[in-house]
Amino acid sequence: MEQQAMLNLAGITWESVVDGPGLRTVVFAQGCTHACPGCFNPELQPFHTHRSVALAEVLSGLDERPHIRGVTFSGGDPFEQTDSFARLAAACRHRGLSVWCYTGYSWETLCQCDRFRVLLRELDVLVDGPYVEAERDTALRF
Repeated sequence: MEQQAMLNLAGITWESVVDGPGLRTVVFAQGCTHACPGCFNPELQPFHTHRSVALAEVLSGLDERPHIRGVTFSGGDPFEQTDSFARLAAACRHRGLSVWCYTGYSWETLCQCDRFRVLLRELDVLVDGPYVEAERDTALRF
């Protein structure tokens, strides 16, 4: 049942225009194994419990904002909490919201692991691969 899932979050930005098209909510996972040099969110790498949030609480916040058009998962790495983020993604899609996800894992790695596929199936857009500071381009829209 979707109301029982818990997420370990670093935070939620309820309204954003920089993490995907349209007005979106961004859900930041706490915990990441990639340790990319120059990481944009290094404080989200540790796997301590930052804020344990029930899926129902996130969905309630989305339901209070009918003007939101999509949800973006960022982090940390949402694929470190695959089952909970898959449930959140499915509930968002059920509400007609698009779902984007940023991950440090490559597409190839995600496709090779059964536990990752449950979340992959629920995404509209995947931005994959480790952060490479030398390739940073602030002219890109997303």
